[in-house]
Amino acid sequence: MTTTIPSPELIASFIDIVGSANALTNPTDIAPYLVESRGLYKGTTPMVLRPGSVEEVSRIMKLASATRTAIVPQGGNTGHVAGQIPREGKADIVLSLQRLNRIRDIDPVGNVIVADAGCILADIQKAADDNDRLFPLSLGSEGSARIGGNLSTNAGGTAVLAYGNMRQLCLGLEVVLPTGEIWDGLRRLKKDNTGYDLRDLFIGAEGTLGVITGAVLKMFPKPLGHQVAFAGVGSVEHALALFDKASSLCGSALTGFELMPRLGVEFTTRHIPGVRDPMETVHRWYVLIDISTSDSAESAERMVHELLEQGIVADLVENAVIATSEEQRKALWHMRESMSPAQKPEGGSIKHDVSVPVSSIPAFMKEADAAVMRAMPGARICSFGHMGDGNIHYNISQPVGADKQAFLDRWREMNAIVHGIVAKYNGSISAEHGIGQLKRDELAEVRPEIEIELMRRIKLAFDPAGIMNPDKVLRAR
Repeated sequence: MTTTIPSPELIASFIDIVGSANALTNPTDIAPYLVESRGLYKGTTPMVLRPGSVEEVSRIMKLASATRTAIVPQGGNTGHVAGQIPREGKADIVLSLQRLNRIRDIDPVGNVIVADAGCILADIQKAADDNDRLFPLSLGSEGSARIGGNLSTNAGGTAVLAYGNMRQLCLGLEVVLPTGEIWDGLRRLKKDNTGYDLRDLFIGAEGTLGVITGAVLKMFPKPLGHQVAFAGVGSVEHALALFDKASSLCGSALTGFELMPRLGVEFTTRHIPGVRDPMETVHRWYVLIDISTSDSAESAERMVHELLEQGIVADLVENAVIATSEEQRKALWHMRESMSPAQKPEGGSIKHDVSVPVSSIPAFMKEADAAVMRAMPGARICSFGHMGDGNIHYNISQPVGADKQAFLDRWREMNAIVHGIVAKYNGSISAEHGIGQLKRDELAEVRPEIEIELMRRIKLAFDPAGIMNPDKVLRAR
């Protein structure tokens, strides 16, 4: 693999494929492609290529394969584990999919949308909405995240409880292999048992097996009824008991059940413009309940009222508010989606994207809180997330007045504490953000040896030259 700056002749050959206007070599132009959103990783690259067609991607990969040049695919650069960032001190070329942003076809009857991998998630949502359909993936970064990255990390978001993550929202893929060969798997079939499911290998592979260039995505009929409630509860145990009631009462109409701590509400109201506490009373924990029904707005209204009444009678709900307009529904969700960025003004934040079985959430959080506070007295734990699917963003903000860098220097130590408890509950150290560079070495420690070996065999079969996003997910041999 190339580890020094490519020769001028090789750089010229890559430029010829995309044209000089779409090959960035100026340090100022390429700088935004080299740093991830939290600033933890900064890479180096001799150039950024921005192909405008699948054929150009194929030609890039053929040349890269012949010259053993490492390629790092990148979408919207919104990832949290540096899977999209080139390695520091190497000569990895960044392959930006931003220009592959065409919606190829929309089939409302078949409930599918066929799109380039560089399409922005919010544009996919709007295209579905314009056709009286719903594309349910929703993320805080949906205004800049791109579909190829969402697929490569198997993104989850706030609607996994009802609709699943990207693996469940994709029917088919188009992928350019490291050799430049193009696999056209853009099938629109819900039933297809013709051999190995190649689609599932590329989804969640973080660009280590090939470059996703297109996808067939599922759409759904728009709900006719939609209601959001915000409830204060006394404990995580009470939140779990309320979730159990919501699951029984609402069934598939329960599209979201989010857990938030008081600290998270304080952070968002303090730092996010326009966010206000929807309640006059203070509670230790809060849940955001989202209900969508297929028949009528009245049915969603009845359902949420009945759920809250049951919660109050059972002493699970201390207080609650129900949104009375679409503006209020968006405001409640905005509070939840702002909890991550609201931590930044509070100083350093050590983040964990973990999942445990839903029924184990209270025990996991109690044990993790105690262990973190023993190791770091004064730490401020802001754990929130998708309670309905077991995904908790277990974030630790620095103690008030602490030195930020000294706090961040303990990242690995805190990881070991939290992830050790995750393992005890048979959970995952990466629920929806992926592995990338950040968790690569830890993956090898927490997964059985046979799993890592099988992953290596798959990697070797697809990318024998080791040029496809090297040192991500698995350390390059």
